[in-house]
Amino acid sequence: MRNAQSHNNQGPVVEVRELTRVYGLKPNPWALTPSQREGRPTARHPGFTAVDRVSFHVHEGEVYGLLGTNGAGKSSTLEVIEGLARPTSGVVRLFGKDPAAERGAIRPQTGIMLQRGGLPQELTVLETLKLWAGISSHPRPVDEVLEEVGLGHRRGNKVGGLSGGEQRRLDLACALLNDPKLLFLDEPTTGLDPESRYNTWELLRGLKKRGVTMILTTHYLEEAEHLCDRIAIMHEGRIQIEGTLADIVSSQPSHITFTPKSGASLPPLPERLRGAVLISDSEIQIASSDLQADALEVLRWADTHGLSLGGFSATPASLDNVFLSIAGR
Repeated sequence: MRNAQSHNNQGPVVEVRELTRVYGLKPNPWALTPSQREGRPTARHPGFTAVDRVSFHVHEGEVYGLLGTNGAGKSSTLEVIEGLARPTSGVVRLFGKDPAAERGAIRPQTGIMLQRGGLPQELTVLETLKLWAGISSHPRPVDEVLEEVGLGHRRGNKVGGLSGGEQRRLDLACALLNDPKLLFLDEPTTGLDPESRYNTWELLRGLKKRGVTMILTTHYLEEAEHLCDRIAIMHEGRIQIEGTLADIVSSQPSHITFTPKSGASLPPLPERLRGAVLISDSEIQIASSDLQADALEVLRWADTHGLSLGGFSATPASLDNVFLSIAGR
């Protein structure tokens, strides 16, 4: 899923430039300027900056992952891109249009799966999707969408009687009903069992093959690894790192770890490894930028000196390492 994309020449589907969103701004009564009367933020009391000068773009057919800890600014960013809120400053464009000011033109091309669906609990699954179809521009056949998300056998059940995972699949069905060109997925597989999560991944891969562009937020790093062409990790309102999985992982070292035999006196490590050693209790860990070469060097060193290395492991860098490093853990 991380192959290079062939993008068209019409520009990105999603373009975000210097997006800032501040909560709690209040006009300063002592400084009423023409700019303030026009609604542009100038002299104001300070507020909380949830999104701080974020910029990125998403091309047609790409799956873009927006990751981050709770409070990193992901949902605040998505709400502006989806047209549900206006930015404090910056520019957002979907298909070249302003998602808030030109919502009527953009909405028929987009599907949104919110983190919490809030669907009526007393309606049946079928009634819910028919209701949704009634307010959609070009709805697909309801039964077809229900089968696609694995809820065909639950069409007569009330929404309130569905499991949490089934309700998430119904949220996805509502997002897919209009056959969108651009799909927003906010924590799409939360509450799903492993089989349902895998089936949802397969469904999203199929949409990608059809050219659907997606922006995905998730707390499952494995999900981002499987689905996303590019990933951005947010922290404290800013994008701290962005790129393909390979690009991001290469920013962190791999690790070689082993425990020498108790009481053994260790000879000096090879010169190329000495500056990268971290010792925690009896465990030795070596940060490596060339895992294969450095692991071979350690094994040769151990063999030369007749050492037994307990718990030897050579672990490549991972998205988890990068995520935790950015989160400051």
